[in-house]
Amino acid sequence: MRIISGMRPTGRLHIGHYFGVIRNWVKLQDQHETFFFIADWHALTTAYRKVSELKQNIREVMIDWITLGLDPEKSTLFIQSRVKDHAELHLLLSMITPKSWLEWNPTYKDMKYNLLKIQDLEVQFRGGLRDAVREFMGMIPYKVEDFERFEERLLEDLSETFISALFEGEIEPELLKRLNVSKREFYETDTYGFLGYPVLQAADILIYRGEGVPVGEDQLPHIELTREIARRFNSLYGDMFPEPQAILTETPRLPGTDGRKMSKSFGNAIFFSDTEEHLEGKVMKMFTDPQKLRKNDPGRPEICPVFSYHRIFTEKEKTSQIEEDCRSGKLGCVDCKRMLLTNLEAFLKPFREKRKEVERNIDKVEKVFLEGSERARSIAEETMERVRDLMNLR
Repeated sequence: MRIISGMRPTGRLHIGHYFGVIRNWVKLQDQHETFFFIADWHALTTAYRKVSELKQNIREVMIDWITLGLDPEKSTLFIQSRVKDHAELHLLLSMITPKSWLEWNPTYKDMKYNLLKIQDLEVQFRGGLRDAVREFMGMIPYKVEDFERFEERLLEDLSETFISALFEGEIEPELLKRLNVSKREFYETDTYGFLGYPVLQAADILIYRGEGVPVGEDQLPHIELTREIARRFNSLYGDMFPEPQAILTETPRLPGTDGRKMSKSFGNAIFFSDTEEHLEGKVMKMFTDPQKLRKNDPGRPEICPVFSYHRIFTEKEKTSQIEEDCRSGKLGCVDCKRMLLTNLEAFLKPFREKRKEVERNIDKVEKVFLEGSERARSIAEETMERVRDLMNLR
């Protein structure tokens, strides 16, 4: 099976990237034909103001990919922007993709409103409007074939109108100040590229006639949209693209050191490049059960970020004992963190040493991605030759 996947370059990789993505890629490259790319164009959908960081971020990802086991002898490793055919196919696919498919993409608004820190406000708008929408639907002099879908469409459109009106100053202007967001921020995230990035994602997959895409459940709508676009192209112009299958990956829950999602922007990530001293500082400051204030207080491991790490980095028998001792109050948080630090350091140390070696040979790493981009380009060009023929673009 030919498998395609990519990652946006946001800088050094943390252990969340490894357990969420890279570990599975390393397994897949031993069983399938694999293409993995650094999605630098995708990075511009939300970080187009930060292009000064892009080159260094790409470099860090290249180093970490090799460090963590992606093998150029087994996988084609490349950089998206070095294969310009992605952009041409994206343009052509955008011509046949209905705008409604993108607007109804469930992750589009979630991402947009999360960036603007107004996710909760949008939910409040929808909840407050639901009764009024149902009353309105009862007044419509036409038969509604799908009541629930029509209701959701109205709520979607009305909540979007309310959010837009809020940013235009037509609804309680002081609210934006309390939310600490601005009209400029709203329109800077409301770009064509941000709306249309699933089409570029589809082009990334289809240009290599990808058959499988490893994703988490949150990415399933993107794969289904890619399948829809492939079907539409094939029905319009002839059989060209396979409909890629999602390869669901189970990933362990690995929160950041503060219990939130691990993210560079939150400052709660543990990186493969962290020194032993940095690692100790991060582990010893990790959040724990807020009700366990003293060593002898009984703890709740199920809500403790430290215990989430023990499940991954500590032997199963010892993890069971840690859980028991935490619940009984026999084990204090400092000692619990010290045990985790020992196990986490044992896991990270080989990667840290290998990373230093890879970084010393950066020219070799860049050559790997240059040659990988050339291999990817040769396949992409074959695809585009066929696409142009089918669309009479000769």
